Amino acid sequence: MSHKRIPKRKAVIAAGSVVALGAAALILPNAMASQTDATEGAAPRTLKAADASDLASQLAEQLGEAFAGAYYDAGKQQLIINVVGDNNNVVVQAQRAGAVVREVDNSTAELKSAARTLKTEATIPGTAWSVDPRTNKIRVTADSTVEGADWDQLESTVDGLGSGMATITKSAGEFKTFVEGGDAIFGGGARCSLGFNVVTGDGTPGFLTAGHCGVATAEWSDAQNGAPIGTVEAATFPGDGDFALVKYDDPATEAPSTVDTGGGQTVEIVQAAEAAVGQEVIRMGSTTGLNDGQVTGLDATVNYPEGTVTGLIQTNVCAEPGDSGGSLFTAEGSAIGLTSGGSGDCTVGGETFFQPVTTALAAVGAQIGAGDAGAGGEAGAGEEAGAGEEAGAGEDAGVGEQAGAGEEAGAGEEAGAGEEAGAGAGEEAGAGDQAGDEAGGYGAGDDSGLQQGH
Repeated sequence: MSHKRIPKRKAVIAAGSVVALGAAALILPNAMASQTDATEGAAPRTLKAADASDLASQLAEQLGEAFAGAYYDAGKQQLIINVVGDNNNVVVQAQRAGAVVREVDNSTAELKSAARTLKTEATIPGTAWSVDPRTNKIRVTADSTVEGADWDQLESTVDGLGSGMATITKSAGEFKTFVEGGDAIFGGGARCSLGFNVVTGDGTPGFLTAGHCGVATAEWSDAQNGAPIGTVEAATFPGDGDFALVKYDDPATEAPSTVDTGGGQTVEIVQAAEAAVGQEVIRMGSTTGLNDGQVTGLDATVNYPEGTVTGLIQTNVCAEPGDSGGSLFTAEGSAIGLTSGGSGDCTVGGETFFQPVTTALAAVGAQIGAGDAGAGGEAGAGEEAGAGEEAGAGEDAGVGEQAGAGEEAGAGEEAGAGEEAGAGAGEEAGAGDQAGDEAGGYGAGDDSGLQQGH
């Protein structure tokens, strides 16, 4: 495998003004219902987003059932804590910690109960739901295949949750998994994408990709019909997520913790972070290149044709078949998600879903930005992620001519099955003949888009 160095230039993309904090376990609901800013206690603190997230986590534990979510107002640099009930001690406690306090109607427990009802009564292919912290409701979405009796069942279930608990909307297109992504990888007739390079539990290098790619075949190459470079260590799909860990067969493979954003630019990934509703995020894919948008929901459940997947991030970032497994990240270098699937395309938009990176890392026992992986070293163990140093060996390597989410990643200059491997986030991501066209179309053997013929 050859390697080359590419000058590093960090991509800069403007962030949004209001960001809701949180993974499902930390900050599920929050709201705009009954906005009551309490005035007692200390003045709100001016906080950076990361510090606000830490404070929200602390208050979630301290306030218990009264805590109903939180979000970050980036314009004012303040943490907004949402509470249920009229316990003044709770209000004062949060204010003294430096947060702004508002009252909301729906508690975390109520929203979780509503989600369980949807799972029991409305698990219909083509449907999805997630918590929308900005409205303090469950956001239910149905794709174009949900009609007739299925639509009636979904609508009836949502109505049965009660007023102010959920909304329901129609989405163009069909919910399906996407194949390919930032740097193309090939295996068993499927074309997927490397998401992020990681250091595995034993200190050797590997990478994360979509679980529906990991269950398709055990070995992956950086070139169509090429020799394998990695073997699936673990994969989950469908079920509690859509993620897979692939270990590089050569433990000396250099696996830099970067994402190539095209045109010689890269973003260095220094940590994994929780998604935030309202947060500006960036996605890289070999079919559609670089696209950005916002997180719109957390703890999403998606009913794909292959089965139900839970615990996903919902966004309005466009994606198309060929983008699965690709990287969802921030301009500041936080790894957020792995492209799972959705509906629509990059012409009309749509709903897209991502596997949270933090959940995937915890499940497979790996870490991001933990020092040198491979290159002959025992990398990563016990080191602070991205602790002021260049994470992940600092050199280009791995999939294609570079590692995965690497610097000028993806061997070959044009992505597309039939070209030299890698594609994607490199010089012409998915340019020319796209993967689906050159590869002879999607859905060889099924209608999921997972298997793609060559």
